[in-house]
Amino acid sequence: MAISFESTVEDGVLYVTARGRDESMEEVLEYGASLIEKAAEAGVTHVLCDERQLEYALNTMQIFESAKQIAELVPRVAKVAIVCNPRDVDDGRFWETVAVNRGLQVSMGTDIEQARAWLLDRDS
Repeated sequence: MAISFESTVEDGVLYVTARGRDESMEEVLEYGASLIEKAAEAGVTHVLCDERQLEYALNTMQIFESAKQIAELVPRVAKVAIVCNPRDVDDGRFWETVAVNRGLQVSMGTDIEQARAWLLDRDS
């Protein structure tokens, strides 16, 4: 099942709930571009992605390349918190490392409340 998501904007944050399976790098890049577009349309720079119902299926090179390409697309003022299923945390942390090394403010974890707290610490 491909990636599907819904999103809402509340108090200057784009909240995203994604589900399905990332079946290809192209699909992941389309998903990332869609979120960037939605944030830009709403005029927000903070995004919280709940991906606990999204299965990560990319291989290591695809994870690296998707993080690299998405980090290049995201405006530098953006701050993104991603919450994944614990089974995918190793892949998620690798994606985070690649993206952070390219200047993206992103935090990957498994706890939605910790992600929200990090995201809403607007001084960081």
